[in-house]
Amino acid sequence: MSTRIAIIVEGATEKVFIPTVRRFLQTQLGGQAMPKLDAVPCHGRIPTHDGLRKKVSLLLSGKFAADAVVALTDVYTGTSEFRDAGDAKNKMRNWVGKEPRFYAHAAQHDFEAWLLPFWSDIQRLAGSTAPKASPHPEQVNHGHPPAYHLKEVFRMGNGGRSYVKTRDAARILREQNLAMAAKECPELKAFLNTLLGLCGAKPI
Repeated sequence: MSTRIAIIVEGATEKVFIPTVRRFLQTQLGGQAMPKLDAVPCHGRIPTHDGLRKKVSLLLSGKFAADAVVALTDVYTGTSEFRDAGDAKNKMRNWVGKEPRFYAHAAQHDFEAWLLPFWSDIQRLAGSTAPKASPHPEQVNHGHPPAYHLKEVFRMGNGGRSYVKTRDAARILREQNLAMAAKECPELKAFLNTLLGLCGAKPI
């Protein structure tokens, strides 16, 4: 019987990222059974405080209960609630309480950090020769978060158009191997290793 994993994410992240995660797991699991990844999109940021505890409890109960729940938040949420990925993960664990089937993860500082390793593809799609923002994508900070860099690259590129997450992130990630991005992004690597561990597979 396949492991059922519920992943709480922002709505747009569910559309553009979870299909790539599924492809990644298929390349890593070999003959092992693929887990059932149930994306749980939220309108805007994921719940906080008691709202997160209640959602996790609901997902872990009932006829179609998940075997594990993973929450994936951005550190940059438009508020100053999280200092960094470590702070975000600690707060989510505290909000949920002592639940061993819950796993907290965060994109430092936002999901777009995990796109920056594919800079040559970003340049091609944006029609830009702009240099990569940083050799360490997850160190691009609150004051100038990764999503801002992508918006600037697309705006200043030959196409002169806006970066749209549901369209452009999906194009950037198409056929990409997340293991490559994980080499530059420790938080992404931790997230992927949690999923691999839940499947009984070796970490990357």
